[in-house]
Amino acid sequence: MKIYKTQAEVEKDIKDGILTINDDVTFECSIDIEADIRARDINAWDINAWDINAWDINADDINADDINSSDIIARGINAWDINYYAFCNVCNSIKCTSIKARREKHAEPVCLDGQLEIITKEEEKPQRNLSK
Repeated sequence: MKIYKTQAEVEKDIKDGILTINDDVTFECSIDIEADIRARDINAWDINAWDINAWDINADDINADDINSSDIIARGINAWDINYYAFCNVCNSIKCTSIKARREKHAEPVCLDGQLEIITKEEEKPQRNLSK
């Protein structure tokens, strides 16, 4: 488990414009970097951020209680509540308790090879497997 306490610690691990995450990691600081972040899976209880600015977020799986973002592009999403600005597109499926756009003009969520499944929190909670 790696714990970043300062932006300088994060910047030290950026090699050739890429921050590669191969193990569990915790960010105990705000970060603002101009680099690609490469990680196999993203498992989070909560993601709290004022701004997430990224060209691309590429991950096999994103597991979180709540996702609040501008635009979301992923292979598959398993979450409780999803709140997006204008676009939410996935290759496989979205499974969540709610999904809504914050903007009047928006695209409905797109699941290319799967489907959008809305469940109640009592039916099934997303898996919270934070260990490997």
